[in-house]
Amino acid sequence: MNDDLPEELHRRVERFLAAHDPATTERLTWLRARFDAGLAWVSFPAGLGGLGLPQALQAEVDGLFDDAGAPDNRKKANGIGLGMAAPTILRFGTDAQKQRFLRPLWTGEEIWCQLFSEPGAGSDLAAVATRAVRDGDTWVVSGQKVWTSGAHHARFAILLARTNPDVPKHGGLTYFLCDMTDPGVDVRPLRQITGEAEFNEVFLTDVSIPDSHRLGAEGAGWKVANATLNNERVAIGGRAALRESGMIGEVVDTWRTNPQRRTPELHARLLGLWVEAEVARLTGQRLRQKLALGQPGPEGATMKLTFARLNQQLSGLELELLGEDGLRYSDWSMTRPDKVDMTGRDAGYRYLRARGNSIEGGTSEILRNIIAERLLGLPAEPRVDKDIPWKELPR
Repeated sequence: MNDDLPEELHRRVERFLAAHDPATTERLTWLRARFDAGLAWVSFPAGLGGLGLPQALQAEVDGLFDDAGAPDNRKKANGIGLGMAAPTILRFGTDAQKQRFLRPLWTGEEIWCQLFSEPGAGSDLAAVATRAVRDGDTWVVSGQKVWTSGAHHARFAILLARTNPDVPKHGGLTYFLCDMTDPGVDVRPLRQITGEAEFNEVFLTDVSIPDSHRLGAEGAGWKVANATLNNERVAIGGRAALRESGMIGEVVDTWRTNPQRRTPELHARLLGLWVEAEVARLTGQRLRQKLALGQPGPEGATMKLTFARLNQQLSGLELELLGEDGLRYSDWSMTRPDKVDMTGRDAGYRYLRARGNSIEGGTSEILRNIIAERLLGLPAEPRVDKDIPWKELPR
């Protein structure tokens, strides 16, 4: 890389800020201009929000804009769009799809959700039963999806559906981009143990999706979906983090503000988990540096697996530290939040919310299989349904 590149990038950001003052420019106008200037995703191609530069420079660009008071692009509410849909569209989408979807996705004008899991196809995602039948240039989709984060405020969804039941389950899937405002899309809340409903179940009844919204080739949905899932696991477990941020930061703060609750045994456990959290944070940095050179692979499964385990152990330790105070729960009223906040509110919320960390984004059991087979090269589990047409499988 050119040694002068960071300085050139700094100057580009400075020129942009001089021409588009965040304090006086309307928020959406400013965000659209940043995208058009190639300063949204600097690693994306020119014309698609980027400059074709190394991904490692993104944090530097974001920091410069944050220091200047740049407006937010709703990244907390649109994690699925930014972390999963966008890189998948970039990799598999047509030129028309990239031009249509990436800009309003990045600016936060259009929020995205994920229609993958079903009541009978969670860990075994290839078993999805939602059908998509072609009718000319349109696909008619019917089925049920579940555990859909943010579906209640999403405009679009990445959707995995079965288009050919006559071949083995992995081969008969196709990937679509679904408009959540179309007739036949019914979103219903799923109330969680925390009291809120950030998840939903989604019923699709004869929903018409144009073939122009098919992502990738017909029947190639499993390949496209795996790219999405690899990005999801990195987004959940390998995101950039400062020291003592996330769950470890909450627990350490609770420790420091409750000296009367400390014991040698709790201190030893906290120190051990602090070290593990720091190792995970630094490993995440190395993983992101590797990802900057190519597409995410199964390595993301290790980060997501570690993230889930640490969150559950840390939130449990926090309750022990607080004693009877940890049994208090501030609010169990039904709410439908516009973003997922795994460490928000109080210790009771963190403990309950962390139970889902080992399920969402791939269960810990499935991730261990991925690590064993794809990273360690261990023998694969016996799979008796690999060569049987999907329609002949018992359900």
